[in-house]
Amino acid sequence: MGMMARKQGVIRYGLMALILALLGAFLIWPIVLTVRGGFVGAEGEFTLRYLVSVFEDPLWVGGLVNSLMIAVCTTVLCMVLTLPLSLLAARYEFRGKAILTSLLLVPLILPPFVGAIGMRALLGRFGAINALLMEMGVLDAGGAGIDLLGGGSGGRFWGVVVMEALHLYPILYLNVTAALANLDPALDEAAQGLGAGSLRRLVQITLPLILPGVFAGSTIVFIWSFTELGTPLMFDYYDVTPVHIFWGVQEVAGNPRPYALVVVMLTAAVGMYVLGKFAFGGRAYAMQSKASIASSAKRLGLGRGLLAALPFVAITGVAVLPHLGVILSSICADGAWYRSVIPKVFTLVHFEEALSHPLAVGSIRNSLLYASAAMVVTVFVGLSIAYLNIRCRIVGGWLLDSLAMLPLAVPGLVMAFGYVAMTLNWPFPQLQAWLNGHGLAGLASLLSVTGKAPNPLLLLIISYGIRRLPYVVRSASAGLEQTSGELEEAALNLGASNLTAIRVVVVPLIMANLIAGAILAFSFAMLEVSDSLILAQKEQHYPITKAIFEFFNRLGDGPYIASAMGVWGMALLTVTLVGASLLMGKKMGAIFRV
Repeated sequence: MGMMARKQGVIRYGLMALILALLGAFLIWPIVLTVRGGFVGAEGEFTLRYLVSVFEDPLWVGGLVNSLMIAVCTTVLCMVLTLPLSLLAARYEFRGKAILTSLLLVPLILPPFVGAIGMRALLGRFGAINALLMEMGVLDAGGAGIDLLGGGSGGRFWGVVVMEALHLYPILYLNVTAALANLDPALDEAAQGLGAGSLRRLVQITLPLILPGVFAGSTIVFIWSFTELGTPLMFDYYDVTPVHIFWGVQEVAGNPRPYALVVVMLTAAVGMYVLGKFAFGGRAYAMQSKASIASSAKRLGLGRGLLAALPFVAITGVAVLPHLGVILSSICADGAWYRSVIPKVFTLVHFEEALSHPLAVGSIRNSLLYASAAMVVTVFVGLSIAYLNIRCRIVGGWLLDSLAMLPLAVPGLVMAFGYVAMTLNWPFPQLQAWLNGHGLAGLASLLSVTGKAPNPLLLLIISYGIRRLPYVVRSASAGLEQTSGELEEAALNLGASNLTAIRVVVVPLIMANLIAGAILAFSFAMLEVSDSLILAQKEQHYPITKAIFEFFNRLGDGPYIASAMGVWGMALLTVTLVGASLLMGKKMGAIFRV
């Protein structure tokens, strides 16, 4: 037995070392290179002049301010939308509640990068909203209408904020409702018995108790909106830090200043993550009757139930407008949606183009390859981390879990920039030269994302996998926490190896969780924006999101084909999120939690 235990220990710690090496090479090292690049001069000396130059450049300072304002406004708007809904859902039962709360998650199926297409079709000067106002007589039918997304950068700013808030509020809603579900209603009842009114109980009892959940969701929303690249690009709002970094990639080989800009963004993002994790993440209050608030929910009659359902219907209705705009754009004939509420002529030709155009077909094929390979790697690594940390209680397991969650705090834009930096630093140039010298140019191209013949296949797979690792780790961890280890121990006592016990006992028991994490990793990898836009430089390597961006900027039928591809993406994520929700149930919110 002692020999077997030592063998198991060697295997477990060997696996831990392998995972740490993998995360060190493709998560920590790119970040280190990026940070290092912002502080190293031309002669290799330490310098602060690049960092100082960021704050001396009015354009970059303005971009930082705009990005922070977008993040703050998006987070506040999400809180305004979700807190009332969460309280209604937690405290009251009414007809249709299950359906309405499920529909609140609909915005997750449409990345704001794609939803911007629909928003522009709806809110443009000659879009559907202006046409509706003209038909109602509010605006002059012969006038030019109100350009809600134009009129300077202000309109585009709020377009970005609204689009990101409508996409991200479900993440905050999931965190807040999970926190409310864990409250002990006896505390609220005791305060009520002492004469405290509803508002006072909300401010002094409920909100302080759910603050960790609120801040956990708000942190993700803030970081996501602060570092979002695709939405500002689609709204032509270029005066933000992510777009400045995107442009800086082209000159990073000879100009260290973009590194310094990335360092500033990374510092802000990680600072928010640390604040959420340590200042609030460990302050969840223990309840005597955990999750009993659900059983104390008050059932409303028909009249009050309709009033309670109204906010859910209203917010869901507004949130689906960008989806509707994308769908209508995808079936609209060229130029047929002009000064009209809906397109005047419908066609399915754009869906045919989205499945036959060489760029579209190639991008779908590429994304399927990238996302499938990333999913396989992520499931293996994520299950290993969860097993070592939850089941084995291995020394240092907390480090594995913390590193696995780090991609939630480190923006995809920073990671993609870091991978570009990797290809420019030792040992990548040396390996490329050696491979080219031995007639292995194809392999050499896999180590480059810039230059004459780059091939981002390897780095895109790795970046997609690293970025979606938290989903699988959280899913697998939830499954392991819900299942007993007795069957696995019995298998080991009967002589089964660790691998056999995991394959025969553990995996079948948590299969639903693994499938949920895998399909989430696959689908979000399929529609990853920042990594795709930066790492894929040649058309033959474009994933779906890069192809959508290229189509959208192409004159003629380009935006319509981009919309059709966006609809395919919406359908994919719809199936994914519904399936994951059914498999994980109330644990779904843990996936989007720091």
